[in-house]
Amino acid sequence: MSELLSNLLQDARVWQGHQHKKTTQPAEPTGYQSLDNQLGGLGWPKGALSECLLDTVGIGELHLVLPLMQRVSNEGKTIFWLNPPHTPYAPALAREDVNLDHVVMVTTKDQNDFLWTLENCLRSPVTGLVLAWPGTLARRDVRRLQLASEAGGNVCVLFRSRRHVEQNSPAALRLELVPGEHQELKINIIKRRGSWPGQRCSLAMSHRVNLASEEATRVIQGPWTGAAR
Repeated sequence: MSELLSNLLQDARVWQGHQHKKTTQPAEPTGYQSLDNQLGGLGWPKGALSECLLDTVGIGELHLVLPLMQRVSNEGKTIFWLNPPHTPYAPALAREDVNLDHVVMVTTKDQNDFLWTLENCLRSPVTGLVLAWPGTLARRDVRRLQLASEAGGNVCVLFRSRRHVEQNSPAALRLELVPGEHQELKINIIKRRGSWPGQRCSLAMSHRVNLASEEATRVIQGPWTGAAR
């Protein structure tokens, strides 16, 4: 029993309120040093869900994941955009050195379709990054997606409403995003593995370009036959 307890305490997913625990879980750097510093020198967790919680789209949330998109696409891994509120603007992505050959947008018609698609994207060996706009998710759905993310070992970022800030979530990383003055993006870390919440930082978005507008190179349209489970 003592060995089992010791192993559990060594797992960064077990939070000990009296101390900081450095996690050894795999992660991808965000590309923003000030944010990585607040995330224990790591970044976006791999094999786990991350949530970005915001009131409205277009405040810089896509620029937050842009360095990761650049890196993943140029490594030959696929980036899936699932039900984005606006179509990815291919020329802007290309100008920002995102390899469009590895960008795929998927739209679905209902919640069962969405969950089936997202789960399969997460489990696919070709996937490097999944960006998804799920709307309402039940806690059991988040757990199901967390298991799929663990199986695939990639990065998944869910963009959700800020009204979910106070709700519990199995996601490994939860970031509250708020627009600041002078085109800044304020980030409040609600949850991360191995440490307490409450860290904050601001990122300059002064050179922000429109990454979601009118045009995409590859669009896949649901629903999928037999998708509902």
